This record gives sequence, C-alpha cells and structure tokens, in this order.
Amino acid sequence: MGISDVVAWLTDPANWTGRDAIPLRVGEHIVLSGVSLSIGLAIALPLGLYIGHTGRWAGAVVAITNVGRAIPSVGILGIAYTLTLPLVAALDLRNIGTPAAIIALVALAIPPIVVNAYVGVREVDADTKEAARGLGMTGRQLLRQVEIPLASPVILAGIRTASIQVIATATLGAIISTGGLGRFIVDGFAQVDYPQMVGGAVLVMALALISEALFAVAQRRVTQPGRGRRSEEAIAPAPGFGL
Repeated sequence: MGISDVVAWLTDPANWTGRDAIPLRVGEHIVLSGVSLSIGLAIALPLGLYIGHTGRWAGAVVAITNVGRAIPSVGILGIAYTLTLPLVAALDLRNIGTPAAIIALVALAIPPIVVNAYVGVREVDADTKEAARGLGMTGRQLLRQVEIPLASPVILAGIRTASIQVIATATLGAIISTGGLGRFIVDGFAQVDYPQMVGGAVLVMALALISEALFAVAQRRVTQPGRGRRSEEAIAPAPGFGL
C-alpha cells in the first residue's frame, strides 16, 4: 500500500455516495463531536467561571478533573457503554453505542474547559478587579464585564484543546457501533482494507486541523492588539452607578 492507494480511495466517486459515503460519515462525526462538546461546554464553562470567580471548591474540582484526564478514553467508553446498555435495550435504540460515546466524549471535554476557565478568571489582575469593585460593580457585573473578557483567550484555549480531543477520540465510537469517520478505520482494519483505514484517519486529521484553525483564529481575535485596552474600558462606570 502506498500514498497513491490512499489518494485513490479518497477520490473514488463510489466512496462519496451510498450508505457509507464520506460526506455522510463526516456529517455523523461532526454531529457526534459537536453535541458532545456543546454538552461539555454547558457543564464545564459555568463551573470553571464560578470557581474562578469565587474560589470555592477549586481544589476539589480541579483534582476531580485531573483524575478524569488520567483515565484512558477507551476505559471511559467501556464504562459508559456498560452503564447505558440496559437503557438502550429498554428504549430499543438503533444506534446502541451513541449514548455511551456522547457520555465518554463529554467526560473528555470537561477537564480542559473547567481548568482553563478557572485559571483564566483567577489570573485576571487583582488591581483591575479592585478598580472595578471601587466603581461599584457587583460580583456578576465584575465577572461578565471584566473577568470573562480578560480571561477569554485562556478560556478559548481550553475549548480549543477539548474540541481536538473530542474529534480525535470520537473515532473510538466505531468500536461500539456508532457512526462517524471511525467506521472507515475499524471496517478497514477488519477487512484488511488499508487504504480505507488510512483514508479514514486522514479525514479525522483533516477535521481536527480545521477545528484547530477555526479556534486559533478566534483566539487571535480576542488577543489582538487593543483587546486589553478595550477590556479595561469595560470597567468604566455603567449607567446608574451615580458616579
């Protein structure tokens, strides 16, 4: 097998139509990754912002997320599959591995988002926060108008890391009968079809690189020159402060 064989598989019109079409598998992979990242973000971001702003539960939450990082993704996937299998059987779901895959990917996405949100908020300059309080800002206004804007590059870095991990690990879902690009890798290995297996890996890598590029652009935009000055302007007295 050579590079030409992989290119031939990727460019074969037969692989772009039908039940196992490349666009279909790409769409499944994006949906699986997007849903998992969105759920992880909804859980982890408020939690990270809260502990960063208040300092409460910081040690416990960070310790738990670090333990989560240490557990292998395949292990989380296996545990989630075992726990969800009775529910899947009771509901007679067709995609038996999808709930387990989502649980595993959400668990994978949470740690970097929580830690980066916490660190980003905690690292905001203390004098800046004190100045905002001196202007009469409430805790919620301080978080929304000062801490989040200044911490946004670090927060985005955590989301960026989570997205890459989720997209890459979503391929393992094919082991428990989910869709996505992992099907090409698993089926290619089972059928000794190495162009399909490598082609699937190339598609996963391309999707991860696209996600990386999009988040890199977003991160550069929030750290561009003048961003710090605009963030400092956020602590200017808001209407109603009576200053």
